[in-house]
Amino acid sequence: MIRSTARLLKSRVRAAARYAIRTGVHPARFQYRILERESLAACCQRYTSEEQASYRRIHSESTATNPLPANCVGRDALPDDPGWWGYSFYDVPRRRSGPTELAQLPNCTIVPHVDANKEFWVTVLNQEGKSLLVREMALRAPHHRVLRTAPRRRLDSCVWVLERVYDNYSHWFTAHLPKIILLREQGLAEEILLPEQRPAFIDDSLRKTGFSPENFRTFSPDTILEVSRLTLLNTDRFRPELLQLVPKAMPSAIAPPHRQIFISREGASRRRLINEGELWPLLEKKGFERVRMETLSFDEQVALMQETKTLCAPHGAGLTNMMFCQPGTQIIEMADLSFPNPNFYAVACAMSHQYWLVSAEGVGDCHPLEKDMRVDPEALEAVLNQSASKPKVAQ
Repeated sequence: MIRSTARLLKSRVRAAARYAIRTGVHPARFQYRILERESLAACCQRYTSEEQASYRRIHSESTATNPLPANCVGRDALPDDPGWWGYSFYDVPRRRSGPTELAQLPNCTIVPHVDANKEFWVTVLNQEGKSLLVREMALRAPHHRVLRTAPRRRLDSCVWVLERVYDNYSHWFTAHLPKIILLREQGLAEEILLPEQRPAFIDDSLRKTGFSPENFRTFSPDTILEVSRLTLLNTDRFRPELLQLVPKAMPSAIAPPHRQIFISREGASRRRLINEGELWPLLEKKGFERVRMETLSFDEQVALMQETKTLCAPHGAGLTNMMFCQPGTQIIEMADLSFPNPNFYAVACAMSHQYWLVSAEGVGDCHPLEKDMRVDPEALEAVLNQSASKPKVAQ
């Protein structure tokens, strides 16, 4: 009876707090234990002039018409499980791209958080204390604690581009670098904030696309940022107009694509191809070169991809490098379809590549993201034969 009464009282207190926040009381009065959410567009509409806030759509919502995997007999053969990704292989041929939104807002609070696994998460609050609905910047329970305990730094203005796990190779190239290049086109790159500590590939890629990393201002992920004038960009991660900005910003290829590359994951800690030794003779016979991307500098990886006409690899970050290939490259992905991740299929479509899918068997008693893979040699050989005889897609 006592517990039931306590739960009822707690529920009523939270309801009263929510009501107070909706009527204008800032959530700081309640120690940030209750936060509401709001879209960029809705937030900007409440302001009366562009001096307070501005909002613009650079790209409108659109629906793609993408080709099926080249060895797929029909769309119904594709996995329709959206899993963690919010969309599935089945969705890619008609994938909806969300808008590209550019907003400038007064008096915002950037709340970073690094979890126990050293993964970066962030949310942004507007001046009313509402969490802005921006992709991969979701409000999480730890942000409430950060708001109550973390030190704060005041900035007159800045441009914010970072999302969840920016230090992941694939996330950086598909979600972050395109935004930075787009902001340069908009004349807004000078005030972009970067983290103090970051992987070498971030600075390497910035130099390759014409930036000077040492000129960027930095922040510490253990500090809340209070920004008088914040510029924020909300994008769709796999929109072609964004992904294609990356290779366009790099020096052009010198030679036409002529190499066939197989990316080995032998040195990886997870998602290894456990029967690679059985598959390699098939690939070698077809003229493939075997490489481990982690042994190459970033410039070497880009140069290699620019010369690649066929790229074959098990699912993993190395496939992100297809972004540096010339349009029309053949992409052969080996993937465990019991936990289907359609991201590289979406990237291949966005880059105008020809995509092939080889089903792999997950191996190991662990989380699906950690499992090694085994591929049927006959299945791989069939795709290799098909791709060798398939006409190259028009660029």
